[in-house]
Amino acid sequence: MPIKDITTKAARNRTVFLSENDITQLSPKLVKGKPQTVFQINDIIDRTINGDTFELLDLIPDKSVDLVIADPPYNLTKTFKSTTFKSSDEKSYANWLDSWIARLPRIVKTTGSVYICGDWRSSGAIQDVLSKYFMIQNRITWEREKGRGCKANWKNAHEDIWFATSSDQYTFNLDAVKVRRKVIAPYKVDGKPKDWLESENGNYRDTCPSNMFTDLSVPFWSMPENTEHPTQKPEKLIAKLILASSNPGDLVFDPFLGSGTTSVTAAKLSRHYIGIEQDETYCLLAEKRLQSAQQNKNIQGYSDGVFWERNSQK
Repeated sequence: MPIKDITTKAARNRTVFLSENDITQLSPKLVKGKPQTVFQINDIIDRTINGDTFELLDLIPDKSVDLVIADPPYNLTKTFKSTTFKSSDEKSYANWLDSWIARLPRIVKTTGSVYICGDWRSSGAIQDVLSKYFMIQNRITWEREKGRGCKANWKNAHEDIWFATSSDQYTFNLDAVKVRRKVIAPYKVDGKPKDWLESENGNYRDTCPSNMFTDLSVPFWSMPENTEHPTQKPEKLIAKLILASSNPGDLVFDPFLGSGTTSVTAAKLSRHYIGIEQDETYCLLAEKRLQSAQQNKNIQGYSDGVFWERNSQK
């Protein structure tokens, strides 16, 4: 397992790396999942499982999960540390999605929700497969401001997240995911603000969230949540999903945990979590971030119970 010499980091580089001491200390915290394992919920709750989702998904207890957040490999050829996912035709990718999405209804509560991430290549297949097993409620599109420019095509600057539920009885906490935006033309009634807040730092309105997220920053080297994972999602993004579709004490499950963003964000928001990740290095990065989250529950861009616009003072 390659180790980064964290003593040579630039002062402003806050990327999470593993030291030899981290590996020694954190390795015993991992649950080593094997197909013959019998999981009891107390054995895996608030734990990181190092193993293959396709071998372990059926071992998650029945109707134990309130919320699934899955960020599977998109239909692209990409290397994730020790494994490489290879692109395929749309039908083959849909079959691959079906091989694990079909197993989610057993573990998700009847009041539970599922979010699955994808890009424009994989989004259609996700919709088709997800609709076979759950009730699709919406498609979220979020602006991914990073990305290479193209000379002969449009720059790819967005991704999708499909939102589905087990039934029409599900959690959606509207007030928990309001967005605080600057008021450009403040309107008053009898000299008092109408539907906005007046403060020394400016005028703001708390608005209902839409299915278009434009207030996110993809993790980069000066953010303390950043890791070496190539497709890491922002904690702020995952926080929106968790706050909207679960309550404190609920269980959030991520079958493709990566470097731990879902588990870390769930812990910061007083939810329980279970994550499965095949690569041990990413599992250890997740555990290091979880350790830090015990002392620091801040989520960049989220404070005072609201989400702030990108690059605002919060």
